[in-house]
Amino acid sequence: MSQGNSEAERSAARRDAAVRAAVEQGLIGPGEPVVGLLDVAGIRASARALREAFEEVAADGTPVLHAFAAKAASLVPVLRLLSEEGLGCEVASPGELALARAAGVPPSRTVLDSPAKTPAELREALALGIAVNADNPEELSRLDGLTRSAPTASPLGLRVNPQVGGGSIGALSTATKTSKFGVALRDEGAREWVVRAFADRPWLTRLHAHVGSQGMPLELMARGVRETYELAEEINRAVGRQQVDTVDIGGGLPVNFASDVADPTYRAYARLLAETVPGLFDGRYGLVTEFGRSLLAKHGTILARVEYAKSAGGRAIAVTHAGAQVAMRTVYAPQSWPLRVAAFDEKGLPKTGEPVPQDVAGPCCFAGDLIAENRTLPRLDAGDHAALLDTGAYYFSTHYAYNSLPRPGIYGFATTPDTVRFTPVRAPQSLPDLVTESGGDYATDLSELR
Repeated sequence: MSQGNSEAERSAARRDAAVRAAVEQGLIGPGEPVVGLLDVAGIRASARALREAFEEVAADGTPVLHAFAAKAASLVPVLRLLSEEGLGCEVASPGELALARAAGVPPSRTVLDSPAKTPAELREALALGIAVNADNPEELSRLDGLTRSAPTASPLGLRVNPQVGGGSIGALSTATKTSKFGVALRDEGAREWVVRAFADRPWLTRLHAHVGSQGMPLELMARGVRETYELAEEINRAVGRQQVDTVDIGGGLPVNFASDVADPTYRAYARLLAETVPGLFDGRYGLVTEFGRSLLAKHGTILARVEYAKSAGGRAIAVTHAGAQVAMRTVYAPQSWPLRVAAFDEKGLPKTGEPVPQDVAGPCCFAGDLIAENRTLPRLDAGDHAALLDTGAYYFSTHYAYNSLPRPGIYGFATTPDTVRFTPVRAPQSLPDLVTESGGDYATDLSELR
């Protein structure tokens, strides 16, 4: 048995124990029919694997910041846990920055990226000393004025688009010819403009690129990093010194959604980078990474109660409480985002029995709200539980408020041979809170306008 398979089996065993305990301890039931579960040991292991992978290929003393992409799990306790594991935070909005600060992530380990930063966002980041990557020439001009008016300790960089092409999911391919992100390096005159921009701004010391995430081949990601490194070398030659001292290579390690095995690994990617861009790891450059999904996906499970079992056209249908509101990408783009579904009985035990083709449907009021279509599973009956696997990133932390369905509770868990302990990560959204969020405090205000 390989080490990867062994870890996958341990992770699956922890998950199954947590499902059973969640049912036994009442975290899920008729009153709370959907819940998110996070494996704390798995998250810690992923953070450790990331750190160790880059330590193995980087020269001793190389400054490396692994800044977790907050959008992948916008949950304060998760950001805090990762910070305690030595990671920083990459944020792309005022809300994400507020979450990172609430989690206690130091400004020195926070990176602000966004294609649409407002002057207020930039001023706040510069005042705090947070690293900022400008997205475009106009934003760089805005930084010119802000840095003249108020000195800052923030490391400042420029995002570039190496235009190396896309992967299998166009929406997540950020280095295409017409991507909205960064300065497109292959556009006429763009590369020369970038070199001049650095020559004119001694305070501009970082280059940033992100090729894409799910659906991206590692070789294409590495090619984008190599082209960014080569641009850094060109800039430093042009200015006659090492002005660019840090390269932010983004994140985007894809996730295997077909099994419990984590593949590709951080070690495989780091070694590929070291082979493709050896100069990046010789100690002359600091490194920043911005991984998100790959750190969390394997360690989360959405558990949903089956409310009804029915059939239509000869096919079994399990109607559950997990649909587009927690798995929007899977529902709207099932070919790009297929999820594994595991069947558990009413006690939270793995369900046995003859597998049958069936649809696993969600609660949203449209026909396409299907988590799995014609999937072969042990038949799910009313009172059973459907587990949506590999959903620790983006799924239950990025809720879609269709039909005003409340956000589910999320709980972290730790297991021992005899017990499973849970701790809240986010409380279930109450109906009064949902009404308030939907303007309940202003119920009569429109009627009073004349």
